[in-house]
Amino acid sequence: MQNIVPMTRPILELRPGQHLTLTPQLQQSIRLLQLSTLDLEAEISQVLADNPLLERDDETPAAEAQAESERESSVQDDEPAAERESPVDEMPGSGGVYSDDDSSLPEAARPDTLREYLLGQLVLTRAAPRDAALASLLIDELDENGYLGSPLDEILSWLPAELEPDIDELRAALSLLQSFDPVGIGARDMAECLLLQLRNPDLTRLPEAADPAVLACARVVCAQHLPLLATGNAARLCAAVGCDEATWRVAHSLILRLEPRPGRAWTVPAADYAVPDVIVRKTRRGWQVTLNSAAVPRLQINGLYAQMLGNQKESAHAGLQSQLQQAKWMIRNVEQRFDTILRVAQAIVERQTAFFSQGPVAMRPLILKDIAGELGMHESTISRATTQKYMLTPFGTLELKRFFGAGVSTDGGDATSATAVQTFIRQMVADENRAKPLSDSQIMQKLADQGIVIARRTVAKYREALRIAPATLRKAQASAR
Repeated sequence: MQNIVPMTRPILELRPGQHLTLTPQLQQSIRLLQLSTLDLEAEISQVLADNPLLERDDETPAAEAQAESERESSVQDDEPAAERESPVDEMPGSGGVYSDDDSSLPEAARPDTLREYLLGQLVLTRAAPRDAALASLLIDELDENGYLGSPLDEILSWLPAELEPDIDELRAALSLLQSFDPVGIGARDMAECLLLQLRNPDLTRLPEAADPAVLACARVVCAQHLPLLATGNAARLCAAVGCDEATWRVAHSLILRLEPRPGRAWTVPAADYAVPDVIVRKTRRGWQVTLNSAAVPRLQINGLYAQMLGNQKESAHAGLQSQLQQAKWMIRNVEQRFDTILRVAQAIVERQTAFFSQGPVAMRPLILKDIAGELGMHESTISRATTQKYMLTPFGTLELKRFFGAGVSTDGGDATSATAVQTFIRQMVADENRAKPLSDSQIMQKLADQGIVIARRTVAKYREALRIAPATLRKAQASAR
C-alpha cells in the first residue's frame, strides 16, 4: 500500500523589510575615496575617454585666481614674519623625518619581476627541456627574498608520478638556478645564501675576498658559526674558526657586505613621488588645511552636448542621457571625495597641533574612532580617506595614516603616541657611543627618565620596527668599520 503525500500549494506572501542597497553612485563614491591621487587620475582619464559628455575644465577663471591671491595676501599681512613661511620652505627633505634608509629608496625601477629576470637567464642556457622545466618549477617556488620556499623532497612529492621524477634531477636543476644572477639566488637558508656568494668571490667584486685566508675564515663562519656571529663575540669566533683577530676583522667586513636577501631589489617598490592632497599652513587662526589645487581635477559637463540633449526628447537619446547622468555622478563624487579628505585632514590637524609646532616627538595618540566620532562618519570611511592620502607639513609630505597610533602611558598620567616613542628611540641610537651601544634595557631606562614607562620587549618591538639592529650587532658592525 502506497503512502499518499499531500501536495502543498505555493503561497505568495509579501513581507515588508529594510535593507541597504549599494547603488552604482554610492559604489563609485566609495571606490573614488579609497583611490590614491595617481589612481584617481587614471580613473578619471578612463572615464573621460569613455564619456563624451564629461570634459576637463583646465582653465582657472581669472577672477577666482585673483580672489585666491588676495585672500592669501590678506592673511599674510596679518601674520608675523616668522609665521609666513610655507611648509615647502621648512621641509628638511622629500621624505621628512620619516624618510627610510637608502635600501627602501631604489634609484631606478626594475624592468621586470624576479621570476621574469630568472626565466630570461634560463632561456639563454643550453639546458635540456626537462632540466629547464624543473628549473622553472624551482623559480616559481622562490619567496620574495629569493630563497627556495620548500624542501626538494616536498617539491618532488608534488610532481606527477608518470614523469618519474628523481631527486638528483631536482638537485641538478637547483644547481643550475643557483648559478644565475643575482648571486645567492635559490638558497635554502641564509648560510647557504652567503656561501653561494663566497663560492665565486669574483662575482661579488669585493676586495676583501682576494685574500685566501680572509675568504676561508668567512666561509667557515657562514657555514658553521652564524649564531655565534650574531652575538658579536669576536674572541670566541676567532677561537672557533682558528684565525687571528686581524684576519677576522677583514672577514667580518666581507660578510657584512654580502647580500642576505638576493631578491630584495625586486621586492622593494620603485621610488614614487607622493603628491600631497592637502597642505597645512600656519595662519593667524592657527594651523589651517587647504586642498592642493594641483591634485584636484576640474571637471565639467560638455556644454554643447548638454544643450543638444536639453532640446531633444529624453527617449530619443537614452544612451546619451545615461552618460550625462554618469558624468554628473562623477563630478559630484569627485567633489565629495576631496571634501571628505579635507574634513578628515582638518580634524587630524586639530588633534595633532603640537606635532606641527614641535615635530614627531609631540605626536599624540589618535585612533580612527576618534575622528569618526567627531565627524559623524564610519571608521571605514576614515580609513579610506587616510590611506594613500598625503599632507604637506613643515616636516615633509606624510601619509595621513602616520598621524594615527596607539597611546603609551607616562608617569604624569598623560599619554604619548607610539610614533613619538619611536622618534625618541631613533634619536637615542643616533647619539649613542658606537663602541658602547645602548641595550634595550638601557633605552627603556632612558625613556623612563623622561616619564615614558614601557616594557623592554616593547622597546625591542619599536626598535625592530625602525629597522635598528640589536646592541650586539651594532657594536660588531662598529668594530668592523
